[in-house]
Amino acid sequence: EHAAAGPMGSAIMETAVLSEIVKTLTHRGIDPRLHFWRTAAGTEVDIVVKTDGKLVPIEVKLSATPRPAMASSIVTFQKDLGDRTVPGRVVHPGDVSLPLGHGVTALPFGNL
Repeated sequence: EHAAAGPMGSAIMETAVLSEIVKTLTHRGIDPRLHFWRTAAGTEVDIVVKTDGKLVPIEVKLSATPRPAMASSIVTFQKDLGDRTVPGRVVHPGDVSLPLGHGVTALPFGNL
C-alpha cells in the first residue's frame, strides 16, 4: 500500500495487473498475448490482451474512485480499431465494479 502511494505507484500497479493477467491466462491454458497501444498524439492504453482474435483494452489507475474520464483512451482505442475490440476495463485498487460508459467497466484489482 505504501509503495503504491509513492512516485513508482503507477508502475507497481501496472506490473501487478500484468502479473495477474499472465497468471490467470496461463492457468487457463491460454498463451498470454499482451501488448500496449499508443497513437502519434500520445493517447495510450496500458495493456491490450489479444484473445480469440479480439483485443481487450485495459487501463490501470491508482485511484480507488473510478470516473468516466478514466475510460477516454479506451474509447479512442475502440473507435480506431472497431469490431476487433471487446468491452474494455479500467482496473483500480478500489472495491466497486461499475460501468463507465461506452462499453467500459471499472473493475477492482481483486476481481481480476
